[in-house]
Amino acid sequence: MAKILMITGDFTEDYETMVPFQTLLACGHSVDAVCPDKKAGDTVKTAIHDFEGDQTYSEKPGHNFALNADFDAVDAASYDALVVPGGRAPEYLRMNPEVLAKVRHFFEADKPVAAICHGAQLLAAAGVLKGRTCSAYPACAYEVTASGGTFADIAVTEAVTDGNLVTAPAWPAHPAWLQQFMALL
Repeated sequence: MAKILMITGDFTEDYETMVPFQTLLACGHSVDAVCPDKKAGDTVKTAIHDFEGDQTYSEKPGHNFALNADFDAVDAASYDALVVPGGRAPEYLRMNPEVLAKVRHFFEADKPVAAICHGAQLLAAAGVLKGRTCSAYPACAYEVTASGGTFADIAVTEAVTDGNLVTAPAWPAHPAWLQQFMALL
């Protein structure tokens, strides 16, 4: 089974963090959830984003998500794959050079990467989307194309795989997104 790194942070999307974390564990994989400046046992706040007919999603407080590994102690080379949840966390994570270096490792080593929703912001900042097809929350389309990627404008329930990268627009795509990611594992 695969050893998977999940990079998350405060105000990550609740479903996009908890569902893949628990699903991958239930399937027998090992998942280490980390956040810069936090240690195992610390928590990150999550947010529940929903589509309620407004111009964009609404946001409500989610659960506290317990991290199970120390960010500073993880060596990306010891992991088989990476998961990048969405929400507002990628907006801040993309400013951390150590996070960007860890993300780049998975692309340089051609290891499976699953990113969803606003996770594309982190991929764009890491400079790994050039020449790749990437889905994301539609508001992130500009970042995908500005970083040299092709934005996949797909249904909110779909996912797209381009080489080692699996992406999806938002949490309603979990079945397709996780199925495609696990096929790469």
